[in-house]
Amino acid sequence: MKVRNRALSALPLVLTLAAACSDGGGGDTTGAGGMGGGGAGGSAGGDAATSFDVTIENVTPARDFRVAGVFNTPVGESAPGPLFPEKSFEFRVGALPGDRLSFTTMFAQSNDLFYAPDGGGIALYDEAGKPVSGDVTDQVLLWDAGTEANEEPGAGPNQAPRQSGPNTGAKDADNTVRLVQDDYTYPAVEEVIQVTVTPEPGNEFTIRITNMSEVGTLMPEGGEPAAVPLSPGLFVVHTMEDPLFTVGQAYPRNGLEAQAEDGNPMMLHEGTMPRAGLTSPAAPGVAVVHGAAAAPLFRSGEADRGKGLEMLAEDGNPTTLAESLDAEVGGESGISSVLVYNTPVDASMPGPLLPGAKFSFTVTARPGERLSFASMLGQSNDLFFGPSEEGIALFDASGEPVSGDVSDQVTIWDAGTEANQWPGVGPDQAPRQAGPQMGADDPTDEVRPVDDGYMYPASSQMLKVTITPAR
Repeated sequence: MKVRNRALSALPLVLTLAAACSDGGGGDTTGAGGMGGGGAGGSAGGDAATSFDVTIENVTPARDFRVAGVFNTPVGESAPGPLFPEKSFEFRVGALPGDRLSFTTMFAQSNDLFYAPDGGGIALYDEAGKPVSGDVTDQVLLWDAGTEANEEPGAGPNQAPRQSGPNTGAKDADNTVRLVQDDYTYPAVEEVIQVTVTPEPGNEFTIRITNMSEVGTLMPEGGEPAAVPLSPGLFVVHTMEDPLFTVGQAYPRNGLEAQAEDGNPMMLHEGTMPRAGLTSPAAPGVAVVHGAAAAPLFRSGEADRGKGLEMLAEDGNPTTLAESLDAEVGGESGISSVLVYNTPVDASMPGPLLPGAKFSFTVTARPGERLSFASMLGQSNDLFFGPSEEGIALFDASGEPVSGDVSDQVTIWDAGTEANQWPGVGPDQAPRQAGPQMGADDPTDEVRPVDDGYMYPASSQMLKVTITPAR
C-alpha cells in the first residue's frame, strides 16, 4: 500500500465491475484511456509494421476445495512420522465465513478405523460470521472405512503395528463407511485425540491435533495395555457436503482405504490437490509495445517506480500506469505504443476477467519490438500477471512474426507495495477490502516473482496468452 506520486484519487475497484477506465461498449483498446501517444500503431521506423492479435484467457478451473494438504510431521520433529502420546500435528489454513474443515487420521491400533468430522465438516466461523476458537473435539468421530474386517483394537495381527505389510486382513463384509460399531470396546474420542482451532490475523486459522492417549488407553484381552498412535492425515477446507466420504455408502476409491488401513494419506492427497487451490479473476490491464532494451513496467529486484503499477497490482486500476507510459511514447524509454484492455470478449462494459472469459486486443509492432503487459491477480494484495521485464518478443531471430501460445513466458509477480495475505481470503485484498490502500506495507520493497510461502497455481494454469499475426 506504499503510495508514490499518486496521480489519481481512489477509484471504485475494478473487481466490483466498476472499472476505472473509459466508456463501456467495446472497451478501451487504443492508446491509454483514449489518449494519443501513437495508440496501437504509433511505432516509427523503416521496417514494415505487423499487427498482432493478443488474447488473454482466464483458464482457471473450478475448485472444490479452498485449501488441501497433508499433516505428517509432529511439532518439534524433523521428519514425517506417526503421532505418539503428548505430541501434536499443527497446520494453518485460510478460510472465509461459510468454509468448513474436514480431515482424516488413522486410529493406528485398528484394521481400518479413522478419525474425522462428519460429512459437513467443522465450521470455522459461527453463524454471526465470527471466527471459531477453541476445542472442537466434540465434532470428531471414529469411523469404520468398511475396507477390512475388524479385529480387537490393539491386538489384531492384521493391524498396522503388527501386520507384515499392507492389505493382509480379510475384507469387511460391510463395505460402507459408518460409525464404528462392532463387538469390541473403544476409548472415547477425547481420550485419544484433541482438535483445537485458533484464529490468526488475515482470516487464517491454526489447527492443532494432539494425541491424548497413554499406555492403558487400550486394554485388549488379547494383548498388552497400549496407547493409540495417530497417523499422518489429509485436510481440506471446503463448502461442499461429504468432501472425502459419504456415510452409508461404499468406501470411495479415492485413497481412503490406504489412509484408514495403513495411515498413508498420499493417495487421498493426489486426488484432492487437482481440486484444490486458488480461483481468481484477472483485472483489466495495460499493454505496451517497446524496444528490446526497454523495461517499461518494472525491473525485477527494484522498487516500484511510482508510475501506477501499484494501483494496477493492488486495486486492478490500470489508468494511472497507462497515463504515465503514454507520456513516454516516442521518447528515450523506447515505448512505441500503449493501450488499456478492460472489456472481456462479448461483454458490454469493462470488468474483471472471470474463469472462461478472455480479453482480446491488437497491437502493431516492427521487427525487434516486444510486448509487455500487466493484469492484477484479483484475489491478492498486490500480485499481477506479466512477462519478464524485457517483455515477450514479437519477432523471432530472423525477423518473422511470432505466433502461438506464449503462456510459459508469463509469471505471477509481487509488486512489493503491500504485505501479502492468504490468497483468496485476505481481508485487505480487493474483493474484501473497504477501499483501496488498506493493507500494510510490504517489508520487501521490490518487484519480484511471488515467493511468500503461500500456494499459487502456476501462471499458465490461470492464464492462457496467445499471439497471432493479423492477416
